[in-house]
Amino acid sequence: MNFELPILAPSILAADFSKLGANIEDAVKGGASWIHCDIMDGHFVPNISFGPSVVKAAKKSAPEAFLDVHLMIENPDDYVEGFVEAGADLISVHYETCPHLHRSIQNIKKYGLMSGVVVNPATSLHNIEPILEEVDLVLIMSVNPGFGGQSFIESSYEKLKQLAQLREEKELSFLIQVDGGVNLKNIQKVADAGADVLIAGSSVFSADDITARVEELTAKMS
Repeated sequence: MNFELPILAPSILAADFSKLGANIEDAVKGGASWIHCDIMDGHFVPNISFGPSVVKAAKKSAPEAFLDVHLMIENPDDYVEGFVEAGADLISVHYETCPHLHRSIQNIKKYGLMSGVVVNPATSLHNIEPILEEVDLVLIMSVNPGFGGQSFIESSYEKLKQLAQLREEKELSFLIQVDGGVNLKNIQKVADAGADVLIAGSSVFSADDITARVEELTAKMS
């Protein structure tokens, strides 16, 4: 698929779930073409978020949006089909939860979806080099996963630059995504470091005017 880069992907983890549909619609009105769904199980990360039913509701609220599902869960292979049925367009799994990562990526791809691999802040990019030719996206966690509203880990800038260089050296075309602590103050610097898809949660959905905030963030990263 061809995308106009860079992309802002609002994370509904930070949305008001009593107004989820309206929050998503407001983000899309502001120009958000991707919606990010953080799935947490309370085991791999110390929090529980939501499951396929909420992803399905998100798809219903914005059927034209690209639905980006990030599985922060143990045994992700067991749940891929449920998120496929819910309307996911892309599913990403953590390197840290997949002992058979190649198999997990193939499990996603067999449904015709885009696939992604995620690395935590303390995980070296060297660990995922063998899978880079197989994935459509690599997600760099710029906070420790599990909670929204955390501060961006400064070393993530260098990690993004290293990944962009690695992509160029290997002549690959995967998208580079970043998740955690992206806001109005740093979004331009994050994009300049090499991120193609920038996830923003609190900085989008805590705004009084979500549509205007999406427009503001998008303008800053372009």
